[in-house]
Order: sequence, then C-alpha cells, then structure tokens
Amino acid sequence: MRFLDKTVIVTGAASGIGAAATALFAGEGATVFASDIDVAGGEKLARETPGDVRFVECDVCDPAAIKALMDHAAQETGGIDTLFNNAGAGGARESIAEIEPEAWDRTMDLLLRSVAMGIRYAVPHMKGRKGASIVNVSSVAAVGPGYSPTTYAVAKAGVLHLTKCAATDLAQFAIRVNAVQPGFINTNIFTATMDIPDAAKEQAKAMIAQMSSNAQPVARGGQSDDIAQAVAFLASEQAGFMTGASMVVDGGITLGPRHSWDPEEAGAFEALMALEEQVKAAQQNA
Repeated sequence: MRFLDKTVIVTGAASGIGAAATALFAGEGATVFASDIDVAGGEKLARETPGDVRFVECDVCDPAAIKALMDHAAQETGGIDTLFNNAGAGGARESIAEIEPEAWDRTMDLLLRSVAMGIRYAVPHMKGRKGASIVNVSSVAAVGPGYSPTTYAVAKAGVLHLTKCAATDLAQFAIRVNAVQPGFINTNIFTATMDIPDAAKEQAKAMIAQMSSNAQPVARGGQSDDIAQAVAFLASEQAGFMTGASMVVDGGITLGPRHSWDPEEAGAFEALMALEEQVKAAQQNA
C-alpha cells in the first residue's frame, strides 16, 4: 500500500498504460483521478477498477482543461501527491520533408506542451506534500531515430529534457520529477492512427507484438503493466533518491542491432574475425 491516502492524477487513463497505472495506484490505496477524452472508456474504467477511481474528462491539448483537472482533484482531496503525465498518441506521421506546421504543432501540443502544463498546474497543489512526485512518459524514440515518426521522436526527446529542467526547478519544493521510456508496448497507440477497419486493429496489434518480440533480447511483447510497475516505483518513496532521471523499459531493444545479442546473427565484428582467420589460413597454405 505504497500510495495509501495519496492523491494521484493519471492522464490518458482510459486504456493501455494509463489504465494499468490507474489500477495499480488504486490497488495500493490511492485516490486516482483518471482523466481522458474518451468519456465512455474513462467511465467504464472508474466503474470497473477496484478502489477509489474518479473519472474526469480532460483534453490535455487544452491548458484550461488541464488546470481545471488539477484544481478539481485538489479541491476534492486537499492536494496532489503524484502526477503521471501519460496522455499521448502517435501524432503526425509525415517526415520532416513533408510535414505541415499545423500537424507539427498538434503533435507537440499533445506530447510535450501537455506535459509542461500538467506540471505547471499541478505544482501549486503539490507544494508541501511529503513524497510529492511527477512521472512523465517519454520513449525509446527520444534516444535516436528509427523507432517512431520524426515529430513524435522530437517531442519525446523534449519530454526527457523537460524532466531534467523541471527536476531542478522543483527541487526547492521537494518535488521529484522523473521519466519512463517505454519500448514497443502492446497498446492502441500504434493502431489508433492506422487507416484500417477497427476489426483489423487487434490483428495489427498482435503483429506488432510479434515484431517487437523478435527485435529485442526479451523475447515477448511489452505489456502495459510493465510500464505501470516502473511508474509506480518512480512515484513511490522506494525511488526517493531519484530525480531528473529516466528509466528505460524496452525489453532491451535499444541495446543494439540483433547481431549484438543474438549468437545466431553474425555481426560486423564477428565477420571481421572470420575474415582474419580466412586470410591467415590462405597465407599458411600459400
């Protein structure tokens, strides 16, 4: 019961990582204000999740709505102990050579500005709360290209740096700020923007899970609870000596290309060694 009598805000709570985190926080004693633009999904979550879960509709692209969410939670419970900035989507898929300013701005508003404003409007209600903590969702896409569309990657890199800057700004109030960097997690984030029938999206999710399990040392698809567990740790007093840090939870996908961890895949170094042996053998036979 790490969060007994704590007030927790979870954005993007209606599904995926947000729903898993909501269930975990509530199961450990927190009052959870679960917010989302998906009203039906959010109300279902609040109704079916054991514990004290209260759904609040919130569009994180609207700063006024974010402020209203934070003020509402604080008014009902007296303050905010943990903020989990989780809301997001895949965003614009165009390359930098094709993207339009409006699509760029929409993605940045959703993935980066929402995190900044979540922090901004939660902090007044977190000051003086013992163990106050903020956890932001970044991504493995923040560390290099190839994991996501360009705009998403840039926004998530911004979340990482924002986490560090916010940690320094808020140290004076004893508020810790950390980030989690998921790898390929089997949620709706990848299929939501696909131009395919809804009936085909579950099949697409299964294909994505299989693809990711083949691309990383941990040979299974990532699950929402894998990230929720990391978030709960960062939010808890178990991580009380951590701030401005990021936790990579990616099945090892960022360790390197397949040949670096799969003995059946020959990498450049192994190929070079084999070539050296071939040259030596040729010299000996000459």
